[in-house]
Amino acid sequence: MGRLILNADDFGLTTGVNRAVAELHRVGRLTSASLMARAAATDEAIEMARAMPSLGVGCHVVLVDGEPVLSPTRDIPHLADLISGCFRSSLAAFLQRLLSGRIPSAEIEAETAAQIALLQSRGVRLTHIDTHKHVHIFPAVLRPVLRAARAAGIRTVRNPFEPKWGRRATRGATLMRRAEVSLSHLLEPTFRRIVAEEGFTTTDGALGVLATGSLAATTIASLLRNLQDGTWELVTHPGYNDADLARAHTRLLASRETEREALSAIERFPVIKLISFAELHPASSRQA
Repeated sequence: MGRLILNADDFGLTTGVNRAVAELHRVGRLTSASLMARAAATDEAIEMARAMPSLGVGCHVVLVDGEPVLSPTRDIPHLADLISGCFRSSLAAFLQRLLSGRIPSAEIEAETAAQIALLQSRGVRLTHIDTHKHVHIFPAVLRPVLRAARAAGIRTVRNPFEPKWGRRATRGATLMRRAEVSLSHLLEPTFRRIVAEEGFTTTDGALGVLATGSLAATTIASLLRNLQDGTWELVTHPGYNDADLARAHTRLLASRETEREALSAIERFPVIKLISFAELHPASSRQA
């Protein structure tokens, strides 16, 4: 039987997301969360993280659809939108600039380092690194993100690629979504090579990626019934739908309540060993 990390993304996005993370961890339905360094409820999330040392906390690096830590005009003029002062809200616009070479890797590394440093300076011991919208599947993002993480004493990264058995166990995904996820796997060999070259530890893959936005209890149960040997991460986005979440303009607005309730399916599989990213690699003494 495999080992499973139960991770919630977007910790710090809103108070409703933070509330869901805390409640789910207390009842054993979450072992890990990925924390945004610059979001509306980051300060509250940091305090929660410090009060729940058994919750593994990673840095959810935001390079698209969010606010930077560094100065847009002085430090990251190619990564940020100079008019709004924020990152580009469109993933397509970000990728167009990235793949055409218009975003220097130095700016990605600097902003990643700044987000990590902000959380560490507030006393958060980070267990891993991942990225908003999984943009670290692209080599031009992955290498600078890993360099920044390694410099901060972090040596564990999310593997965002869902295995074939996980995709087969996921029902109800649209053909378009299946095509997107399948196409992303062209980048998997390069991802694994770079992670190994940079000396990082990762999981065997991520579950729930295909079902992002539609992750129901039946899907979680199907994934866990088919769980293979190895170490896997279940990627979730739980929360409470409130006014703060509506203002965040997230495309996952309607699904966060469903995902929060769906995690009750975990209790039907007590034999699965639940872990956090901290158990993949020893925490570095260099962290604050």
